[in-house]
Amino acid sequence: MAFGRSSRADREGASLVLQTKAPETNEQSTPFASEESFIFCENLVKIYKVADLEVVALQGLDLLIQRGELMGIIGNSGSGKSTLLNILGGLDRPSAGRVTVGGRDLLKLSERNLVKYKREIVGFVWQQTARNMLPYLTAIENVELPMVLAGRFGKKEREWARELLDVVGLTPRMKHKLSELSGGEQQRVAIAIGLANHPPLLLADEPTGSVDTRTAATIFDMFRHIRDTYGTTVIVVTHDPKVMSKVDRVVAIRDGKTSTETIRRVAINMSDFSAGNIVLGETHDEFVVLDGAGRLQIPRDYLDKLSIKKKVRLDLEDDQIIIRAIPSDEADQPSAEEKEASRKRWGLL
Repeated sequence: MAFGRSSRADREGASLVLQTKAPETNEQSTPFASEESFIFCENLVKIYKVADLEVVALQGLDLLIQRGELMGIIGNSGSGKSTLLNILGGLDRPSAGRVTVGGRDLLKLSERNLVKYKREIVGFVWQQTARNMLPYLTAIENVELPMVLAGRFGKKEREWARELLDVVGLTPRMKHKLSELSGGEQQRVAIAIGLANHPPLLLADEPTGSVDTRTAATIFDMFRHIRDTYGTTVIVVTHDPKVMSKVDRVVAIRDGKTSTETIRRVAINMSDFSAGNIVLGETHDEFVVLDGAGRLQIPRDYLDKLSIKKKVRLDLEDDQIIIRAIPSDEADQPSAEEKEASRKRWGLL
């Protein structure tokens, strides 16, 4: 569930307003139909143990992704986005929660079925070239390799490898080895490799982190073409917020939970239609995500602007939930419930 962002300052002090009743609209709502989604993540938790230290990478993350989406996942370093990618790719298992991809429960898959899942269902594009290609093979040999490892290779597979290299614009370079390709060309070969076994899901981890802006735009155009041509669900993990202009939807992760969601829409200006002019533009709707436990993350700029810290007051007024800031000195004082709990703990009641 998501709420649109809004704020106001009224006579009772600074506050945030959440509208609980959805406004009437003719637009089709985002098709978030729980378990009918291609990817379904519910209350995902991932805890890493390093010696005696526990690091919580995911803290109850919820996420729904539809088949055929081209979406981005953004977040600062340590936010949990790469951990989520590893879980979706079958490279890691969550500590708790539920995750399904195409109806497959990744927590319940046996090791054998997990290997099959990684080979047939998901493709990877890594930022590090060494994880994508073998340096002593040519571009086309690298694309053919996943099919050889899957136990199927012949004329049909060879033609498919050539088609993929043509899709990423590298037909003239198919006989070149890693050292003879530029950084952008290597990433484009990596995309072809990720698609070699016809996976319905393609995961890309910082695919444009080591290329220039022009090459990055070309790579995202390829992702869109692949989605449109083959129906592949493409998920791009990045720290670059500019990705929202290249994908259909962006989910931001903060502190191991989904924080905000931005949906890209195409705006059509028909005002000059009589003259034969139709102007296409873009607009973005941003929402704050409400998880299954009723938690949401208020954007940091809102908290800073209204000096909201530690505690707030909640009021329900008609179809709105109002979050009211309280003075900092009052916020530092324990509530009546906290005082009672403290007395009980020390045997004073």
